[in-house]
Amino acid sequence: MALLSYQTLKDIDYKGYILEKGAPVKVLQFGEGNFLRAFVDYWFDMANEKTGWGGKVALVQPIAQGLTKFINQQEGLYTLYLRGSENGEKVDRRRVISSVDACYNPYDPEDWEKVRSIAVSDELEYMASNTTEAGITYDPTCRPDQLPPTSFPAKAAVLLHERFLAGKPGIVFLSCELIDNNGQELKKCILQHCADWGWGEDFADYIQNDCLFCSTLVDRIVPGRIRDPKENEEMDRENGYEDQLKDVGEVFGVWYIEGPKELEDKLPFKRAGLNVHVVPEVAPYKKRKVRILNGAHTGFVLGSYLAGKNIVRECMQDDTIHSFMNKLLFDEVIPILPLDKKDCENFAAAVTDRFNNPFVDHQLMSISLNSTSKWKARDLPSLLEYQEKFGKLPAALCMGFAAYIAFYTTDMQRREADGLVNRRPAGNEYKVQDDAWALDFYWEHKDADDKTLVKDVLSNTKMWDQDLTKIPGLFDKVCEDLALIRKEGAEKAYAEAVADPEK
Repeated sequence: MALLSYQTLKDIDYKGYILEKGAPVKVLQFGEGNFLRAFVDYWFDMANEKTGWGGKVALVQPIAQGLTKFINQQEGLYTLYLRGSENGEKVDRRRVISSVDACYNPYDPEDWEKVRSIAVSDELEYMASNTTEAGITYDPTCRPDQLPPTSFPAKAAVLLHERFLAGKPGIVFLSCELIDNNGQELKKCILQHCADWGWGEDFADYIQNDCLFCSTLVDRIVPGRIRDPKENEEMDRENGYEDQLKDVGEVFGVWYIEGPKELEDKLPFKRAGLNVHVVPEVAPYKKRKVRILNGAHTGFVLGSYLAGKNIVRECMQDDTIHSFMNKLLFDEVIPILPLDKKDCENFAAAVTDRFNNPFVDHQLMSISLNSTSKWKARDLPSLLEYQEKFGKLPAALCMGFAAYIAFYTTDMQRREADGLVNRRPAGNEYKVQDDAWALDFYWEHKDADDKTLVKDVLSNTKMWDQDLTKIPGLFDKVCEDLALIRKEGAEKAYAEAVADPEK
């Protein structure tokens, strides 16, 4: 079977959209992994089809080992599968992505020279990156004469300096790393290199005023490669070609880009009708994602596991748990978010489809890892803000808090080096994994009565950065909910929370 290439697609009479070789490189991208290929390169590919933007993306392998060889063997082509559920219907789409021009390994001197030539080209408009959370860090040991500099910000600084010296216009930089203010953090690193390397005020002014560093928020789950060899072979047979770079992502995807209004007209995404948005700031949208998507997970999975569920999809197919999640989101979280209510409701409605993905068996126990810090970041702020805004406690969030305590303390068996071993009502043992100090705290309360346990949990300032017993009614409410979970089980307790008239 022939390897995927432009000629192979012609030979099999492929009918999908393809941007032919030779189109100008308009994007220089740091990172060639599964996520960027299922996200950034997908959006540009869709823009090419829908608007005739006609731009290619050149990929830069961020570390010494990577996919350069395989990407170039396939002339930048790969098959992307977007799988999941939309409006309750199973979706399995595939598309050959042709927005990628080539990939370069900067640790190869010839490739690094090609990257430098792309950086000063007239056609280049954008740079993009996803070099992991550790990628945007300042490394004082980097030097501009290294071939190449070790860190990603140092590489970017060198390329932008060469573009500046060539008298070319500034670049729009789209940072996708999972850190707060990713674009601005990258800009800080580049300016620090500029100062350390003595590149002068003119270049610093170019970075500050001619280039635009956009912080962005990315949202798409990308499982990535196909792990089952038989499934992989079957896909190749169906496609009519061998593809070493198949990529898999969920159907849902949204990209928020922080920037001025005119950037929306410059980028090709709005014209293409894509779910990519230029916004004044991404912070509110990050809050929406953390509070709704992540907060829903943390809010319902611990009690759901005690109720006998094992994967997220099972929970969405259980009317009680699904209703509990909806109450938590629509009645308690959305009303306190600083965004358009309808927009938040649409995002929350999509959560059901995402959690009901028939292609992903998302284990509840994997979500349960480090639930103390997750509860503090994802759900506690909503609980506190709801109480402050409405003067009463949110029923579902309080029940979720009680379920968190129950998960950590149900039929405790033993403390092991990497976790607490408990036994759930179904009879099987499970391991609670968290920071050692949190596990030690719960193990030390193994024989405590529930009122003492709840009081000590709520008053633990190391857990919550505050004494939660000072929140009016919270101690009594969590004690009541925990008692209900212990006596009737988590699912019946969730049903009681849904029926609670206090909304």
